[in-house]
Amino acid sequence: MKKFLEEFKAFINRGNVVDMAVGVIIGAAFKAIVDSVVNDLISPIIGIIFRKDFSNLVIQIFDAQIRYGAFIMAVINFFIVAAALFALIKVINLFHRKKEEAPAPVTTKVCPYCKSEISIEATRCPHCTSEV
Repeated sequence: MKKFLEEFKAFINRGNVVDMAVGVIIGAAFKAIVDSVVNDLISPIIGIIFRKDFSNLVIQIFDAQIRYGAFIMAVINFFIVAAALFALIKVINLFHRKKEEAPAPVTTKVCPYCKSEISIEATRCPHCTSEV
């Protein structure tokens, strides 16, 4: 049991678990913002366009209510989150791009006689012994 607890402690103290926990917390806060954007901004605009409170649209079947307006708002909510994450990832990728490195200096040349690759500093080809 002691070994299990030690392994669990090592697992919890690794950076990945802490990063994941922070990501989940930030994700929950981001969800609240997106919900507010959808419910407080986009839903009223859609309501103005359709002249109806779109989020409260329901179909009554016997005693059950199918709230398709809420479903449509959830789909819009999903697309807002997806677009925001796409934009965030694009920005992160811009910062992570490696600068193009200068080409490596030339250290070899081709012997004009035997076409072998030789050192740039060579004065005689080691393959055909010609002076270069």
